[in-house]
Amino acid sequence: MALTVRAATAADWTAIWQIIQEVAAAGETFAMEVSPSEDQMRREWLTPSAGRVVVATDESGEVLGTANMYPNRPNQGAHIASGSFMVADDARGRGAGRAMVRDMVDWATSSGYRGIQFNAVVATNASAVELYRSEGFRAIGTAPQAFLHLTSGAVDLLLMWRDLP
Repeated sequence: MALTVRAATAADWTAIWQIIQEVAAAGETFAMEVSPSEDQMRREWLTPSAGRVVVATDESGEVLGTANMYPNRPNQGAHIASGSFMVADDARGRGAGRAMVRDMVDWATSSGYRGIQFNAVVATNASAVELYRSEGFRAIGTAPQAFLHLTSGAVDLLLMWRDLP
């Protein structure tokens, strides 16, 4: 299956919003309301011009996932990138997450970032942790029981890092 990662457009919002609602309702991977408001999520997910929002699509054009990328911190921390990734439930295991992670690494490298830091990877999200590790990230810290998982209770958050050339 051919996947494409491209800049998100206004026409993609309906599909992005559906994915956000699925991920939020599950309460397993993002510290967010389980029923967020659409307006609030549009403001939070669609990063300002210093960042980038993408979608991963299949050959039919169906949106399988979305990611946003941005400076991890302002000012003195703006040389380090960060990002968030969401994949639709029925698209998991089809390579959309990997394609978006690779796209982010390429974007961050070409944009002059010196590293990528993921601030809060839920340790029980085994598929994401393994994906990030396979793409050159490493866990450099743990916040014990810092995430209240809806079904597993308090679980660890990982701080993950990747150097860039």
